[in-house]
Amino acid sequence: MHRILSLTVAESKRLIAKGIVRWDVVRRAVEHGIVAVGSGTTNGYIIEELTGEPFDKKTLVTGRTLPANYDGPKISYSGPDLVLRKGERLAVSARDILDEMGPGDVFMKGANALNYERRQAGVLIGHPTGGNVGAAIGTCIGRRVRFVHPVGLEKSVGIDLDEAAAMINRDASGKGPTLWVVPGDIFTEIEALDVLTGVRAVHVGAGGIGGAEGAVWLALFGNEAQLTAAEELLASIRNEPPFV
Repeated sequence: MHRILSLTVAESKRLIAKGIVRWDVVRRAVEHGIVAVGSGTTNGYIIEELTGEPFDKKTLVTGRTLPANYDGPKISYSGPDLVLRKGERLAVSARDILDEMGPGDVFMKGANALNYERRQAGVLIGHPTGGNVGAAIGTCIGRRVRFVHPVGLEKSVGIDLDEAAAMINRDASGKGPTLWVVPGDIFTEIEALDVLTGVRAVHVGAGGIGGAEGAVWLALFGNEAQLTAAEELLASIRNEPPFV
């Protein structure tokens, strides 16, 4: 049995957030260790789901892609990160807690590019020392912290990201950001639906109009109870407002 359903970008972000906070990796870290959630559009939704409180997600954005004629609300990285130690919120940034993190703890960072089949996540780097990725990845690997990429399937690209990064980064005359293929756990709508309902989701289409630009179509496979649960879950996040 299967169903084929679509999700807007905002609905996908909400779904990923709902799924990741129920993922056993994150639940263990919330209960027994440290979870650090820094900048990122999807990360704002995750903060809301972890705290149960509304959050001005427009204040948690570093790199962004906007139309050339954008004149909407201000988007910045002026809001607080979320750092939890055994469920208690700490008044520190995600970077500042790194030296206290260890095996089983979780550091979350989104991505700009995703090759799902190859399990590759890429981040466009404009900062001369690698920005938040540069500050965190070495410590996370050295201390066995789980580096997690909450990322929507809208970021999917077809090329091998290692190949793309090599093409971009070795050209000394190039302009614009570099591309860093960052190791870590990838958590998309597919993983969220598995965690929350047990269905197997397959990405079968993309795109839309009228506010559904960037939407994804997913084929959901499972038994009747799983598919019903998935349909009810997706119905609960329908009409999630656009990010801006």
